[in-house]
Amino acid sequence: MAFGLAASAVAQEVPPAPPAPQGGEAPSAPAPASGDPAAAAAEAPAAPTMAPDQYMGNPEYMLDLDLSTGGRVVIQLYPNVAPAHVERMKTLARAGFYNGIKFHRVIDGFMAQTGDPTATGQGGSQLPDLKAEFNDTPHLRGTLSMARAENPDSANSQFFIMLQPRFSLDHRYTAFGRVISGMQYIDAVAKGEPPAIMSRIVQMSVAADNKPMPPAALLTEERPAAPVEVTVDQLNAPIKR
Repeated sequence: MAFGLAASAVAQEVPPAPPAPQGGEAPSAPAPASGDPAAAAAEAPAAPTMAPDQYMGNPEYMLDLDLSTGGRVVIQLYPNVAPAHVERMKTLARAGFYNGIKFHRVIDGFMAQTGDPTATGQGGSQLPDLKAEFNDTPHLRGTLSMARAENPDSANSQFFIMLQPRFSLDHRYTAFGRVISGMQYIDAVAKGEPPAIMSRIVQMSVAADNKPMPPAALLTEERPAAPVEVTVDQLNAPIKR
């Protein structure tokens, strides 16, 4: 099953209709003695949320994304709207899962998708899929959002970064962060479905871990093989039969 923006329907922007937007699951609570569902909903505790001053600019909720396009991209995560997705990204980043993974699907003027170790759009991590955390965060330029299959609760490790705004994705995909610096290195990612030569994540880390940027020699793109040079002597040589 392909993971992306509603499989191959991304170019047409016709993802399957998702269920109503939802946040993280609230802690369960026993139903009141009356058994009234409305009363149960009223008495259930609200899901905890984080205030902006708890995560904005906090390196524990920021990612450093070092790309083969030449530099570091800094990402602010939004645990207030998608705590499970943020935790998944941090967990996989700290495990080194994203190091070396390629951008396998990049549509010019739309988005750049990565996070699949097979670079086919079919793969993910060994962790279980995530329950959707659709929220009101708009899909602006630089927004990070989770790729998924047709099932809204199928996001795992693949994500995409918006190259331009696309509000038709709002409430259909879980947005969980945004690029705050280094967007030029995202813009430089090789385009294609898939690209002929794929740009890659050299290193992804949680900013709080203070991992240094890899040497410049590693932040380089693969280059297509040079065409074989045809010499004048070869052009003048007799045709062999």
